[in-house]
Amino acid sequence: MKNTTISVKKFQSYGILLLALLFCGSVNAKVENYLGAYAQLGDWSLIPTQSSYSTSFGVAGSVGGVYELQAGPALKPTRFLFDLGLGMTGGMTAYSQSSDVRMVLANQKDLQGEPFDYVYEMQDRQDSYNSIALHLPIMFGVQHKYFYMLAGFKFYYHVWTKTRSTALLNTYGEFEAFDEFRNMPEYQFFSNKSIKNGVKTQLGTGFDVDFSFEIGGRIGSVYDAIGFDVPDSKIEYRLAAFLDYGLVDIHKRSNQVALTLPEKYDIDPASPAYVYNGTSMVDNLVMNDIMSTTNFASKVNNLMVGLKFTVLFQMPEHKNCVLCGDSYQSLVRHSPRTRMHYDE
Repeated sequence: MKNTTISVKKFQSYGILLLALLFCGSVNAKVENYLGAYAQLGDWSLIPTQSSYSTSFGVAGSVGGVYELQAGPALKPTRFLFDLGLGMTGGMTAYSQSSDVRMVLANQKDLQGEPFDYVYEMQDRQDSYNSIALHLPIMFGVQHKYFYMLAGFKFYYHVWTKTRSTALLNTYGEFEAFDEFRNMPEYQFFSNKSIKNGVKTQLGTGFDVDFSFEIGGRIGSVYDAIGFDVPDSKIEYRLAAFLDYGLVDIHKRSNQVALTLPEKYDIDPASPAYVYNGTSMVDNLVMNDIMSTTNFASKVNNLMVGLKFTVLFQMPEHKNCVLCGDSYQSLVRHSPRTRMHYDE
């Protein structure tokens, strides 16, 4: 029992000491508030996992506004940072597949009633995505003298996304009694025919959460005005490298396949769908954007890397007067205010 009482007293003593330290720290802490703006430019990619498609980096940019709170011990060069912002991101990225995709309309009949398989072979397919998203960053970090870093999360909502698909198409007929029929447009057999399709789509549910990290430094000189009640605002400029990596799978799965084929082969000139030089079989072919297909990838994650420039304006803060006499205020009112170099 005696040992228990001693332990409780020690715990209480440590608790009181911790509260005292926290109180002293809060009394001596210097808190500053900033409003600012930022711009980002970098490479954007949607990384597929377990996919036959290769991804390439495209360009992306962001602009936005930010509120930042800086807090730290008075007269010390180290600050703890909290950032809250709102911005817009726009970018373009692409997937490509160099291997051929082969699909077949089986058991078709030509005009003479001969059975054959109508074959589609697609080569050099590329799907490019253009997207505009709103993002909300919530970041925490530390600043020491001229260097700083931030880490946190960015919450994205993709408000507009459009995809453009392009490929080369070969179509031919596989007959049991004849050789393959190729490069015969009058029979709907084409060689290296360019096809394309563009549609509006969506990345997953539209929502994404990214882990975000940036590291960099302040640039230029830092100045602080000497005032008597409200000092002039201090301006900070920053340049940093950043990385955003998506934590949410934004693959919008559906039952679609890469190509939706026409229901049957038809080259009858009497058919309303038939056009001489043979375009009806290709016109009725639908290229589905690859992100909406079932077998594209097991998951897809967002990735963006680049450079970020930020400018911060310190919000005015009221300080206690040191000399507030009317005669002194009158004297100061007619004297020029000077600016002094401020180096943390």
